[in-house]
Amino acid sequence: MSEAIRKSRWVSDDDDEEEQVVQKPVKQQKKSIQSKAVRQVIMRTEQPAPKPYPYLRECRHVDCFEKLNHIEEGSYGIVFRARDKESGEIVALKKLKLNPENGGFPVTSLREIHALMTIKHPNIVNVREIVMGNHMDQVFIVMDFIDHDLKGLMQDMRSPFLQSEIKTLMLQLLSAVALMHDSWVIHRDLKTSNLLLNNRGEIKVADFGLARKYGSPMGNMTQLVVTLWYRAPELLLGGKEYTTAIDMWSVGCIFGELVNNEALLPGRSEIDQLDRIFKLLGSPTEEIWPGFSELPHAKNIAPIHQPYSILRSKFTTLTQAGLDLLSRLLTYDPSKRITAEQALQHPYFSESPAPKDPSMFPTWPSKGSGHKKRDFSPSAPAAAHGVSEEESGLAGTLFGGQTESTGFRLKLG
Repeated sequence: MSEAIRKSRWVSDDDDEEEQVVQKPVKQQKKSIQSKAVRQVIMRTEQPAPKPYPYLRECRHVDCFEKLNHIEEGSYGIVFRARDKESGEIVALKKLKLNPENGGFPVTSLREIHALMTIKHPNIVNVREIVMGNHMDQVFIVMDFIDHDLKGLMQDMRSPFLQSEIKTLMLQLLSAVALMHDSWVIHRDLKTSNLLLNNRGEIKVADFGLARKYGSPMGNMTQLVVTLWYRAPELLLGGKEYTTAIDMWSVGCIFGELVNNEALLPGRSEIDQLDRIFKLLGSPTEEIWPGFSELPHAKNIAPIHQPYSILRSKFTTLTQAGLDLLSRLLTYDPSKRITAEQALQHPYFSESPAPKDPSMFPTWPSKGSGHKKRDFSPSAPAAAHGVSEEESGLAGTLFGGQTESTGFRLKLG
């Protein structure tokens, strides 16, 4: 060839190929809130409808972006901060880790792209487009750049969030989770490091690497989901069937973390995690959790006898309504655990103090262009690319040992 082969600044491969992306129309959120204060929080986070794209269009090349700095690398991708050369906007670029030799395009990446492209909500991270490198295994997700992740921000804050701010953050999170579940998507890795926060007081749910569509009935799915500290007891005890209630347990752990500014259940292993849950909420029984004794691992553990919950002594600053919401989120029986729709209507959000207007939140310096040593935080289980959920076996369960993974977090400092 007489023409010089173009080299990408992002990758070192020689050939340039194009791909097409199928996008589906946006599904609008239908939820409305009775309380005026709650309504103001939701309205404040509304954004103009995204510009409609044709169903089929050409992907841009990654060289349309100027790489500014590396943000994070995990099991499923590498994240960069970049500038769009055409518009000048700062974005986050996630390069998916693909290995064509091991089954082609990983199902986890397909699920993440599908979920983010089809679920549009002011409190879910916005995917702008998919761009390509020179080869088909060089796929990048272009997302809005968000200044902070909630966990990193909380570690640097001199004082915890105010109760009015916690209510605003929880309303936004519950609103996003309600739309996900209404769209038949289960996240399966909700945690503070996967919640991004901009300087306008708006939360964005991120990292859909473990998310997937579900049906009714849900059927058997892998047990190796959700970061350990936020994992529901039915998963820890080997339940082969679970529901969106596992997301609500994670929301409860996030709620407790926001209130006390520390992880609620920082277990070191699955056994230690169960022990911490039992000590906090009391030992489960057939009376409060029908079917508990039939779970695969229930007979293989010897929990301490703790006849009552100690939530009140641990959360002394919460009102009775706030404690009731937390208790409903951390209910043992998944069928009785509160849903996101129900939680949005809870009296906790109507009592004083009212949720703070997001525009009144304080601002913090962005750490996206720098790096700072972070405190330890566990990562999500690493799902095997190309392996079906039914074939995952006991890996990462009580009898498979704790799977270690760097995970993927859009952490900015």
